[in-house]
Amino acid sequence: QVQLVESGGGLVQAGGSLRLSCVATGSIFIIDAMAWYRQAPGKQRELVARITNVGSTNYATSVKGRFTISRDNAKNTVDLQMNSLKPEDTAVYYCYADLLTARGSKYGYWGQGTRVTVSS
Repeated sequence: QVQLVESGGGLVQAGGSLRLSCVATGSIFIIDAMAWYRQAPGKQRELVARITNVGSTNYATSVKGRFTISRDNAKNTVDLQMNSLKPEDTAVYYCYADLLTARGSKYGYWGQGTRVTVSS
């Protein structure tokens, strides 16, 4: 059983910062890519940032230069540092991880989501 548990969401004023954290627990062989997605009310879930197991990153255009994704492979964690937050960043943020099994299969796991609200 694998679980992804997020923390760090909350309410912040525009221009402020928040740091989201996610830890993967359970029966883990290898974690491949990890990512943060978000879903705003009435919108589809979208990729915010992704990081591979060797540290390569990519970001949504809307957050480039403001958000930074990082991970600690030893602790099975992925963080999202969010600076210069805007009201349009308001959403539920979800942690995602691709896990590899010893047999080479890949499974995707989602966290339960953490809400970020940015007031203007």
